[in-house]
Amino acid sequence: MKFTLSWLKDHLDTEATVDEIAEALTDLGLEVEGIENPAERLSAFTICRVIEAKQHPNADRLRLCRVEAWVEGERQEVQVVCGAPNARTGLVGVFAPVGTHIPGTGVDLKPGVIRGEASNGMLCSEREMMLSDDHEGIIELPGDAPLGARFVDWLAEHDPARVDPVIEIAITPNRPDALGVRGIARDLAARGLGVLKPHEVKPVPGRFESPIRVQIDPALKEGGCPHFTGRLIRGVRNGPSPQWLQDRLKAIGLRPISALVDITNFFTYDLNRPLHVFDADKVKGNLRIHAAAGGEALVALDEKEYRMPEGVMVISDDSGVESIAGIMGGMPTGCTDETVNVFLESAWWDPIAIAKAGRALKINSDARYRFERGVDPAFTEPGLEAATAMVLELCGGEPSQVVADGAAPVEDRAYRLDTDRVVSLVGMEIPAEEQRRTLKALGFRLEGDMAHVPSWRPDVQGEADLVEEVARIASLTRLEGKPLARADAGVARPILTPMQRREGIARRTAAALGYNECVTYSFIDRESAALFGGGDDATMLENPISSEMSHMRPDLLPGLLQAAARNQARGFMDLALFEVGPAFTGGEPGEQYTEVAGLLVGHAAPRDPHGSRRPVDIYDAKADAEAVLAAIGAPARAMIRRGAPDWWHPGRSGQISLGPKNVLAVFGELHPRVLRALGVKGPAVAFTVYPERVPFPKAKGTTRPALELNDLQAVERDFAFVVDEDVEALTLVNAARGADKALIEWVRLFDEFTGEKARAQMGEGKKSLAITVRLQPREKTLTEKDIEAVSAKIIEKVAKATGGVLRG
Repeated sequence: MKFTLSWLKDHLDTEATVDEIAEALTDLGLEVEGIENPAERLSAFTICRVIEAKQHPNADRLRLCRVEAWVEGERQEVQVVCGAPNARTGLVGVFAPVGTHIPGTGVDLKPGVIRGEASNGMLCSEREMMLSDDHEGIIELPGDAPLGARFVDWLAEHDPARVDPVIEIAITPNRPDALGVRGIARDLAARGLGVLKPHEVKPVPGRFESPIRVQIDPALKEGGCPHFTGRLIRGVRNGPSPQWLQDRLKAIGLRPISALVDITNFFTYDLNRPLHVFDADKVKGNLRIHAAAGGEALVALDEKEYRMPEGVMVISDDSGVESIAGIMGGMPTGCTDETVNVFLESAWWDPIAIAKAGRALKINSDARYRFERGVDPAFTEPGLEAATAMVLELCGGEPSQVVADGAAPVEDRAYRLDTDRVVSLVGMEIPAEEQRRTLKALGFRLEGDMAHVPSWRPDVQGEADLVEEVARIASLTRLEGKPLARADAGVARPILTPMQRREGIARRTAAALGYNECVTYSFIDRESAALFGGGDDATMLENPISSEMSHMRPDLLPGLLQAAARNQARGFMDLALFEVGPAFTGGEPGEQYTEVAGLLVGHAAPRDPHGSRRPVDIYDAKADAEAVLAAIGAPARAMIRRGAPDWWHPGRSGQISLGPKNVLAVFGELHPRVLRALGVKGPAVAFTVYPERVPFPKAKGTTRPALELNDLQAVERDFAFVVDEDVEALTLVNAARGADKALIEWVRLFDEFTGEKARAQMGEGKKSLAITVRLQPREKTLTEKDIEAVSAKIIEKVAKATGGVLRG
């Protein structure tokens, strides 16, 4: 995010220097990445006068100039050889003394001799000072320019845009309000570096009814585009924008295009309000906001053609797509110098929908950058009014009445301001009145102890965020470091046991996978315990709290399922819950073990217009179980086997084990009987990991083992077997993997050929399973003979385990 100092002062009444502003911004969390201050590179240049200019005796195009200059505050007359055609007696220009760094050429001036004549300095052009690309002649100043004064001071008074410092800051994703200059000014005013100037938007009355109407498809009103506004402005003059506007856009790296386009770019950076203007004469009929069916083509304003993926939000007229919603407009309805009637649009787009569309189309634009982070929804229509006023001021014209569909999705969030929590959460003493003043300065509305969050701050989601805002403005540099007292001197020994560390890793992994942690009671009712192999006298409590807590839980899943049922009763149908804790087989100390259990209920994604919603399935549970096992250090080569306790679905569950007896995890769908008994509406899949059964590394040192890199070429071979239709793919894969455990790195199924065509080719009751086997040699490169030998073993093992034969 770039802005100039003068631009900032349009919103902030301040006398602070650039360095003070930069320091405050970084301290506020808006890290300054760079400052481009022309005054610094031009500080050595002074205003001079050419006393006499005469022809160089040894060169036709050079002149000898005797210059009245000031060097280190003293008046001197120096000779300068100059090749500029406008060098003449009496000219007032800009002088660079010997030793000055010339920014346009990167050269440090030295005394020189040019064609036999001494030259001690330079009379400068604008390009040499990086003020413009003009190098046809040296700079000419008015005759009353103060001789000896710094040229940069004269520019600051007469042409301040040329020495306006440009500040660039990094914006974190949680601060979309700082993507506008006014949001930055608000933070600085709250810090005390000035006073935020009022910004009042007055509605512009419409003089006629807009012939272009707008309509949002009902499917998008609840999410993708809840609010769309616009108005027609007829009779505009779309020429070059005024110089002040061009200077601002150039300073931040934007190319001025035309008044109408420059106005939209100005509002994007000034108030974080992206806009778009359509050439109204090129719009056919009305505008409709809808999801693309897929395949529609549009040449965008970057002159590239894009084909719309299905579900991307677009703006269409009667002839087709005219704009990619919230990202980029289209060339067919773009404004030109001949444009006289425009339709000005201001809308609010869902950040997630815009982010998905931008990634799918691979378009990066200022509008997308802002909408996917969050634009102030309450400023949608006021932004349209403010932009209309500027269009009328700069381009003239006559506005229509505003046309709109939907309403701004403004959520009135309020949280209690506990002024005492600053000390406990931050460690700073900040007076209560100062805390309240800070929040008011940031735009919060206070009603007693309740702070209402402004619509431009989507990142504030709780009481702790209020404390963070107060501490941020007060400056975290005020924190005083205090060492934590230790009970014993020296380096502390590890406190957690290896199993406790393993449990912590499992918790973090499950949370990273998107699960919400539950902490449920270790006591459940007899009926629920019986569903999971418990409920006997060995786990019954002698003095239970209630009848619903009469037994120790035999598994973590009953508690998670009961929590899921309670959430579903309150309308939360899609759930991802996990718990780490003990399960019990009896009441003695050794009759308990640790489990990591996860439960997925409902669908894997929320509803959206892109069709990504699907029910959870066994493979979701399997992948998450494997991720937890990998995180806690389970061996990579584990067996996937059938067989699970009877509370799992008999045909849709499995085990991950090391050998037939050491079961590391169970995963799959839960039995419908269990779901009905506990009142859970499916589908529901789960996993249970037993971390105590995962072997610990034999080496107990802190050093890591040496990295093993194999420089021998791996070989992959494909096999297709004809087997009976009832043969499980896992049986075949396990058989092939066991053919040579030293050489075979992995075996993967990549094709299954079944159905009528398969039976016609291979016989009744047959199917084809195709696998890829990867062989990784350890000692020498495999020869064809070696590969054939391993292949023969694979065929033999598969035939023995499944009765399968190679497909011809």
